[in-house]
Amino acid sequence: MAQGTRSCSHLCGIQTAWTDEPAAETAVAALASALECGRVAQLIIFFSPTYGVEALAEAFGRHFPGVRVSGCTSSGEISPMGGLARGLVAVAFPQKGFRIATALLERIGQLDAERAAASIRTLRADLDAIGQGGQRFAITLIDGLANSEETVISAVATGLDGIPLVGGSAGDELTFSDTALIHDGRVHRRAAVLLLVETDFPVEIFKNHNFEPTEVKFVVTDTDHDSRAVRELNAEPAAAEYARALGLPLQALSPANFAANPLVVRIGGDYFCRSIRHLNPDGSLSFHCAVDEGVVLTLARQKDIVEATREELARLDANLGGLDLVIGFECVLRRLDAELHQVRHSISDLYRRYNVVGFETYGEQFRSMHLNQTFTGIAIGRQAAP
Repeated sequence: MAQGTRSCSHLCGIQTAWTDEPAAETAVAALASALECGRVAQLIIFFSPTYGVEALAEAFGRHFPGVRVSGCTSSGEISPMGGLARGLVAVAFPQKGFRIATALLERIGQLDAERAAASIRTLRADLDAIGQGGQRFAITLIDGLANSEETVISAVATGLDGIPLVGGSAGDELTFSDTALIHDGRVHRRAAVLLLVETDFPVEIFKNHNFEPTEVKFVVTDTDHDSRAVRELNAEPAAAEYARALGLPLQALSPANFAANPLVVRIGGDYFCRSIRHLNPDGSLSFHCAVDEGVVLTLARQKDIVEATREELARLDANLGGLDLVIGFECVLRRLDAELHQVRHSISDLYRRYNVVGFETYGEQFRSMHLNQTFTGIAIGRQAAP
């Protein structure tokens, strides 16, 4: 359903705007008309790749002169009025109440971890120079086809030295052909953007999924680390062993099966999803995250996705004394799962109630972890600190 162009002003001073205008120029012009541009210091944008990323970057340069813009392609956009099939969403940070420093990491496939961590420490010093003692958090936007999230997050987390981080991997509507980022007027591929934010408002980062471990376990016995392909599970062809555990013939495996039956890894007493991207002709399984040999994966079962999401948002609402806005990063596989179970409208109702804005990703980041089939984000409370 078409939404046109709409905007919302939040108590913390952030403005959000969204449009499903089909052309880059008209979409960006519509956002410029919907926002109070004179109050905007930083834009974060999430957008359909159908706009053409170069055309979109040029349009933002024309309509938002002097405003820093960072963003990425997505596999679906989330607005405070629900999901957009193909659209453009903007989060406009104000000049008051938030201080932001940004950095670009290029050629992340060959990332020098020590140099990247040093650049993040420099970024922290930049924020220290303008900081006012507020709460801090970091946002990562990473090219979802670079297969480098683990390397990036490890280096960034080292440089952040405890500052909580969340983020998402750029998508491209499940075509897996061309993901891209925009940063300061330029288009980047195989790159990552980091935004380091200090705010006067209460914030909490979070992660949420709707799975619990079963007793079925797999030991990863052969992998191709660079392509994130697992060739063997329990010393058997990976896809055949996974299908056997589900009680399905190999030829019946599909994206819906992968979304409904993810694999999880236990780290520090918590479970993190390691979702399957696709079945390969050679019988191996490609994953959205790197999976190393020797790792024990556990087959997970579903819980009610609507109830799990409702509980988390209600918890955040209570903790922060009322939610003003949630900037969320949701795995596209969660959308597929919600569609399969015909509950996407119920999820959208929750997102409207709690002012969730963001995008559907090819992977999520939480603290020092890259994960899948998860909803992560930053929850911002209504009341500024005294």
